[in-house]
Amino acid sequence: MKKIAIAITGASGSVYAKNLLDKLLALQGQWEELSVVMTENAKQVWKTELDNESYKDYPLKFYGTQDFLAPFASGSGKYDTMIIIPCSMGTLGRIASGISNDLITRAADVILKEKRKLICVARDTPYNLIHIRNMETITLAGGIICPATPSFYSKPKTIEDVAATVVDRVLDLAGFDISTFRWGN
Repeated sequence: MKKIAIAITGASGSVYAKNLLDKLLALQGQWEELSVVMTENAKQVWKTELDNESYKDYPLKFYGTQDFLAPFASGSGKYDTMIIIPCSMGTLGRIASGISNDLITRAADVILKEKRKLICVARDTPYNLIHIRNMETITLAGGIICPATPSFYSKPKTIEDVAATVVDRVLDLAGFDISTFRWGN
């Protein structure tokens, strides 16, 4: 059973975070603990992009960005995976620089030092050289950069379907057993 930490930053792409939370709730038999940390900017972006505050309705444990007593703030919490979705370039840069100034960056640092799975769903375009070098640094440290770049070969019909092409890839990377479109099937 997996212990998963989800971080939601203020980058555009709340639909990805919502889709991930919905899918993880449907996969409850595959995880033991699911914890969420969400920045204030993420809450504002969610409300702007999705026209609601439905993040408040999820039956999950939410932690504040300064709650360093959260179990995933320490390696002894034994969290397997951390998914940052969407991952702002500011968050990515702080992680790449080893700056642990909030729960998200501290937890990412813990995941990397413990050689566990960090998945950063980068949501920005275009990338500048600083972004690319930060992505390289995190990759060299063992993290996975999964840009929020949807695929279209499954012929998605709605924005949610388009977001699901990215979220399903993230769930695959995190090791979940999911039913999704597979190339060649």
